[in-house]
Amino acid sequence: MDRIFFVLLLLSAIFFAALSFQPAENAPLTSEDLGRLLFNDPLLSSDQSISCASCHIPAFAFSDTSAVSLGVGGQKGARNTPAATNMSARSAFFWDGRAGTLEDQVLQPVENPVEMNLPLPAAIGRLRNSARYRGFFKAIYGREPDTTTLADALASFVRTLETSDTPFDRWMQGNETAMSASAIRGRRVFMTKGKCFDCHFSPDFTGDEFRNIGLYDGKTLTDPGRFGVTKDSSDLGKFKVPGLRNVAVTGPYMHDGSYRTLREVIDYYDQPDKFVTHSFNRDPLLANPLGLSEAEKQDLEAFLQALTDDRFVKGNGR
Repeated sequence: MDRIFFVLLLLSAIFFAALSFQPAENAPLTSEDLGRLLFNDPLLSSDQSISCASCHIPAFAFSDTSAVSLGVGGQKGARNTPAATNMSARSAFFWDGRAGTLEDQVLQPVENPVEMNLPLPAAIGRLRNSARYRGFFKAIYGREPDTTTLADALASFVRTLETSDTPFDRWMQGNETAMSASAIRGRRVFMTKGKCFDCHFSPDFTGDEFRNIGLYDGKTLTDPGRFGVTKDSSDLGKFKVPGLRNVAVTGPYMHDGSYRTLREVIDYYDQPDKFVTHSFNRDPLLANPLGLSEAEKQDLEAFLQALTDDRFVKGNGR
């Protein structure tokens, strides 16, 4: 009888233990899951005050809402934070293209003194000193954290941030009512008179090229852009052409965040000399005013709005 009671007691304990068992909080199953965890963890900043998501805000297509982001200690960055969405097909990263792979790109903000300001050896040390992270890395990669696996995890997560649920995509797939009449007219402006398509082509609306759009004059606008990497004088004032998916929610715009709205950007491209009178080495595409009418500007903005993924539209979880 005692033996039966003991067995029943043991089975009861196992049953209730099974009911109360919970998996490790946010336990990652894949490199993408681990990257998501790291992306949102301030552990990778020197004072543990900011994470990647502090500047790449998920609700705004993983971009920032200020002209330049604030790093540890409130330090201001030098350039506007680009959106982290739709990076899988890119061949160059950062405004000046100094990184050639996503794995290279994701590590640089960690070490950057005005961003997260944490040397990579220190970052790896923190991850190895965390039993939680050490277990995650061993489970996924079969070894303790190192720079290679850290870069792979972060890059794997960023590659999941592809977006294509937009009115434009549905319109391209045959849904004639997916875009408004204004947006359809705006697409024609984009493709022709506005000359937007000359630089913003491909499925993500970027050719991964570097262009000088006139925001360098050597006086008040002094960021050399691509020249800082190549030291080629023809690259002075050139910056990477950003993709335009979700552009309506990723302002402020330009490499310095100097234009807050899409309409300001459209007005600039229409008549750049009204904004920067003595730009240096400006692209020939912008040699003359576009001459857009008010209606064409409104239609063009409507088209750019139609490039927003459903998840970032106000009211859809934003």
